Amino acid sequence: MKVYNTLEEVNEDIVDNVLTIQGDVTFTMPLLKIDASILVKAGNIKAWNINAGSIDAWNIDAGNINAGSIDAWNIDAGSIDAWNIKAWDINAGDINAGDINAGSINAGNIKAGDINAGDINAGDINAGSINAGNIKAGNIKAGNINAGDINAGDISFYAVCWSYFSLKCKSIVGRREKSKYFCLDKEVEIITEPEVIEMTVAEISKALGKTIKIVE
Repeated sequence: MKVYNTLEEVNEDIVDNVLTIQGDVTFTMPLLKIDASILVKAGNIKAWNINAGSIDAWNIDAGNINAGSIDAWNIDAGSIDAWNIKAWDINAGDINAGDINAGSINAGNIKAGDINAGDINAGDINAGSINAGNIKAGNIKAGNINAGDINAGDISFYAVCWSYFSLKCKSIVGRREKSKYFCLDKEVEIITEPEVIEMTVAEISKALGKTIKIVE
């Protein structure tokens, strides 16, 4: 395993604006700014924070990730911030992050075991399809969505959004005429906020048709 303790050590290994590492690598300090891409061959990255041109590795475990592009098997981070995430396919076992923020996310397909995020915020999320075991997010905007379970705030999709087991959200809208959304195993559940009615004791007494005695 390669271990970097200082930014100077990192800069010494950068060749042609690329930090290439064979096997696993650990950064004991935050990579707040590195003017290079990180390429890890057959290995994993573990760090506090990563700020780089692009990142290519098996697994990424970090506090925050800020990069031009991200390509990894598994991503586990406090937040993911990128100018653009572009790939033919984004394939990951799991994607876990506080928030995913990007200028645009462009991919042929997004396939993951689970996608767990506070919010997915992007100028555009363009994908042929999103296939995942479970999707939990604030809001989702995508082409077509296919997952085991979907639990989200507002969902905006193009033509089809469907799940195998459950589909819960605050609202769901298809942007194409004759678009469809459905769940195979149960009815789609639209989550509504409970209505709160403010009433005085006298109003409650009148509504119930009973005298109310307040006991301290």
